Amino acid sequence: MTFTLLPAVDVAEGQAVRLVQGAAGTETSYGDPLEAALTWQRAGAEWIHLVDLDAAFGRGANRELLAEAVAKLDVRVELSGGIRDDASLRAALSTGCERVNLGTAALEDPEWTARVVAEHGERVAVGLDVRITDEGHRLAARGWTKDGGDLWEVLARLDAAGCRRYVVTDVSKDGTLRGPNVELLREVCSRTDAPVVASGGVSSVDDLVALSRLAPDGVEGSIVGKALYAGNFTLEEALAAVR
Repeated sequence: MTFTLLPAVDVAEGQAVRLVQGAAGTETSYGDPLEAALTWQRAGAEWIHLVDLDAAFGRGANRELLAEAVAKLDVRVELSGGIRDDASLRAALSTGCERVNLGTAALEDPEWTARVVAEHGERVAVGLDVRITDEGHRLAARGWTKDGGDLWEVLARLDAAGCRRYVVTDVSKDGTLRGPNVELLREVCSRTDAPVVASGGVSSVDDLVALSRLAPDGVEGSIVGKALYAGNFTLEEALAAVR
């Protein structure tokens, strides 16, 4: 299995931003989202992970801006944020993106999720945003502001519905540059045959190499965000390290 890097472009109020642990109000702005995405494309990215944070938090949307960005990029785009019903799914898929990520809807509306997974197959992935607590592995919903249930129960349900891919984030690691949760990823892979994309915590090229070693287990790639924006390494360096 090849290992794919997906540079992240998270959009809030028309700007590319990064959050700490997914919390609204922790944004650091990095300017124009399209320019950020084009920068990663020029550096050799084959995928861009494009997120509408305003839609995820239920405080508006950047739908037209994201559609424009997808149209101007020559690489594949994974689109995420606020896709919770037929209208928002249709709008996201109509941008020409390769794939959409479902979040809250996959936790709160199992019947709808099963239907769209059956209808759209590989074009639909499910984001599993995990908080590890004293009560176990809990999922975060509604822009990471609500509890979304037990990870393992939801994963079993989604597998039974035929979900083709998962994007797994340890919320406590996201935007912190504290390293990915390799143990969590390994355990998720042990419970599903669907490929997994890792997200959250990457701080160094060594972190990406460690994740790439999980490819035989089912981790097919990693989203990379803050570490790239902070200049911890270049995308060219990262791509060379995991090839």
